[in-house]
Amino acid sequence: MRLYDLARPVLFRLPAETAHATTQGLLRVVQETPLSRLLAGHYDVLDERLRTRAFGLDFPNPVGVAAGFDKNAEVPAALRALGFGFVEVGGVTAVPQGGNPRPRMFRLPEDEAIVNRMGLNNDGARVVGERLARTAAGVDAPVGVNIAKSEHVGAAEAPADYRETYERVADAGDFFVVNVSCPNSQGFGALQNRDAMARIFAELGEAGASPLLVKLSPDLPEPAVADALALVDEFDIDGVVATNTSTERPASLRSPNRTEEGGLSGRPIEARATEVVRFCAERTDVPVVGVGGVSTAADAYRKIRAGASLVQLYTGLVYHGPSIARDINRGLLALLERDGFASVEAAVGADL
Repeated sequence: MRLYDLARPVLFRLPAETAHATTQGLLRVVQETPLSRLLAGHYDVLDERLRTRAFGLDFPNPVGVAAGFDKNAEVPAALRALGFGFVEVGGVTAVPQGGNPRPRMFRLPEDEAIVNRMGLNNDGARVVGERLARTAAGVDAPVGVNIAKSEHVGAAEAPADYRETYERVADAGDFFVVNVSCPNSQGFGALQNRDAMARIFAELGEAGASPLLVKLSPDLPEPAVADALALVDEFDIDGVVATNTSTERPASLRSPNRTEEGGLSGRPIEARATEVVRFCAERTDVPVVGVGGVSTAADAYRKIRAGASLVQLYTGLVYHGPSIARDINRGLLALLERDGFASVEAAVGADL
C-alpha cells in the first residue's frame, strides 16, 4: 500500500480547500529543503522517449500540472520534483482577488471528480510574477502562466486587462495561456466569441506575448470551437489547451455534491475533453494540450493518440496522490513499447 493510500482518508476528512492548502504547505516545506532532490530521484522518470518539444520549448516528459493547483506560483519546483514535465500556475489576474465565498470546492469521490467555484482567487499579477521569478528559478522544465480577466473588468476593457497581467508576469513565465473559459467568474461568457477573442489576441500579440496558448471550454459547440481555431491560425497563436472545467452535469454522476454550482473536473469529463482534443488536432497544426480526466497512463495515451502533444491534470493528483506523474510516465513507456512507437511524439495523433 502506498503512503498516500493511508493519508488520503485523513485529508478527505478536511474540507477540500483546507486539504489543498495543507498539501501546498507541505510542498512549500519540501521545496525549501534538500528533500526536493530526494523526491525527484524517487518520482522523476528519465527517458528520452518521453521528451517532447512543443511551441518552441523542450519538455522532459508530457505530463504537466494544470492551472488551478498552484494559483499563486508557490510550489512549481516541488511539483517538478514530483516528476511533472511542466507546470502551469494561475489563473492570475491584474489585481488581487478574493474569489467567491466559501465553501467553493467540493469532492465527488464516487465519481472521482471535483466541482469548484473558486472565482479566480489569487494574489494578483505583480505579486505572482515576482514570486514566480524566485520559485521557478532553476526548475528544469517549462513553467507557464494562466492569465485571466479581472472580475471587475467588462468585455470592452478585457484586452487591456489581459495585457496588464501578461506584462507583469512576462519575465517569469516560459509560456502563457489566455483563459477565456473560466466558468466561475463573472463576464467570461462574453469573451468566448470571435470578436472578443480577436481583440484579446491582437492586444497580447502587440505586447509580444509568446509562446501564447488559448484555453477553451468543453461546453462550446463545435462551430464556436471552429471559430476559435480560425483565430488561432489568423493570429499565429502557438497552441490550444483543451479543455477547462465544465458546467454540464452528466447523468452518470452519483455524488450528492453533483448539485453544487461550479466547474466540474475529473473522470466524468474525460471523454468530452478527449473529443475536443481530437476536434482541435484535426483542424489546426499547432500543438494541443489535453486536459480533463487524466489520472492514468491510459487516459493520457488516449489524448496523445487523439492529437495532444502534452497532457495536464489536477483532479487526478487529488485522488491518486504524488506518484501520479511517475505512474503515468512509466505506463506511457509501456504503451509506447506495446504499440511500436519510438517516442511520445511519434504517437501524437495516431488515431486521427
